[in-house]
Amino acid sequence: MKVLILNGSPRVKGNTSLAVDEIVKVLAEEGIESEVMQIGNKVIRGCVACESCSEKGKCIFDDEVNKVAEKFEAADGLIVASPVYYASANATLIALLDRLFYSSHFDKTMKVGASVVVARRGGCSATFDELNKYFSICGMPIVPSQYWNSVHGGGKGEAAQDLEGLQTMRTLGRNMAFLMKSIALGKEKFGLPKTEEEHAWTNFIR
Repeated sequence: MKVLILNGSPRVKGNTSLAVDEIVKVLAEEGIESEVMQIGNKVIRGCVACESCSEKGKCIFDDEVNKVAEKFEAADGLIVASPVYYASANATLIALLDRLFYSSHFDKTMKVGASVVVARRGGCSATFDELNKYFSICGMPIVPSQYWNSVHGGGKGEAAQDLEGLQTMRTLGRNMAFLMKSIALGKEKFGLPKTEEEHAWTNFIR
């Protein structure tokens, strides 16, 4: 089993990395491989609604988005971690996630997802909710922890002092491992949930 982790911070080895490292250690203890991709320091443009992905099955802009899509398809779980900027996630990460989830057409059902947010003080819950929406729109169970998945720290390394936040990360890692293993057993015995043959698309102005 494997978890792909997207670090949305532009700062390498900053507070977001400290939070992610706690999860990586626990996943390793649980026998689960993880790969961390530093996304926040990349140049990633937003979606331009060209709809080319509907034909190509991937984004027309061949950058980190398509690289992440390949790794995401092969993974059993996805963790998205971001610092908080103006009560929101890093814009670079959001650009990637918008294009990733819209342009990739593989089935994401029952891959597990989790979001992690890091802030000096406020905006964590808003960012946490923002990131979780990517999972809930495509049938991905969201992994719980003992609290909302937030760690606090302003200056570099300060997150190491947030003992509750780091414990929350470790709990998240253990819960993620349990949920992934449980889903694997469930798929083996029961298969994936049935879906209706046709998606009922509606438009609010009709």
